[in-house]
Amino acid sequence: MPDAEIQARLELALAAAREAGRLTLNYFQQDNFQVERKADRSPVTVADRQAELHLRQRIGERFPDDGIVGEEFGQSDGSSGFQWILDPIDGTKSFITGVPLYGTLVGVTREGASLVGVILIPALDECVYAAKGQGAWYQRHGAAAVPARVAQRSSLADGVFLTSQVDSFRRRGADEAYRQLEAAASITRTWGDCYGYLLVATGRADAMVDAEMSVWDAAALQPILEEAGGAFTDWNGQPTIHGGEGVGCSQAVLPQVLAITRQFPRTSEKVSGTFMDDRAK
Repeated sequence: MPDAEIQARLELALAAAREAGRLTLNYFQQDNFQVERKADRSPVTVADRQAELHLRQRIGERFPDDGIVGEEFGQSDGSSGFQWILDPIDGTKSFITGVPLYGTLVGVTREGASLVGVILIPALDECVYAAKGQGAWYQRHGAAAVPARVAQRSSLADGVFLTSQVDSFRRRGADEAYRQLEAAASITRTWGDCYGYLLVATGRADAMVDAEMSVWDAAALQPILEEAGGAFTDWNGQPTIHGGEGVGCSQAVLPQVLAITRQFPRTSEKVSGTFMDDRAK
């Protein structure tokens, strides 16, 4: 039987993500907002802030004892052992340029373990979600949800490699990692941010590798990819949402990807519990 506490949070995560996604569409491809720059020079808009505030309000109403971490408004402690990790617009650079590949990410952890994940792509009306032990599910245009499964290809040479931003490899001194991954794959594209991980979880791409991530970029991804039959790890193969980097792929190609990424260990320092992330915000 599903864990009732986890199931209740999955249901709220789905509903609240869809509501927050609809809020972002009030601004998408419109001229009714300004783009500001945060301290790390990444962009932020009123849509990011309104969407996160809505998520926080909905969580607070239903689960007032849960903790919350969000990209725009920081951390609120809780006492239940559950923590929600929010990225209201993952891919703000896509959002501000009118490209529909941005998403809303909602993750839930319990005692540090990532248990629930939702990736919603509002402008495309695509969603993939999962809870630990309940499988991963894909829904599009209001149709019934169907199981989400990673690709069954056994070799990256026959598959698609994705990343969010190529110069993030250079920033961490790993240009050669990108070149090797590109050479190993049949097709390379930068259909990045959470949309790329949705493509991996639904079998349309084989591997997604990011050189820089924050915890709010990663928290929703791990349960989705694992429940879809794949993996989400750091560059050394450790399943974690706190590594400041990410590898999302099928189990079949994971060793092929890690054979490359393990050559390039991270050397940068953590900042406020996460790694600085300029990949697509």
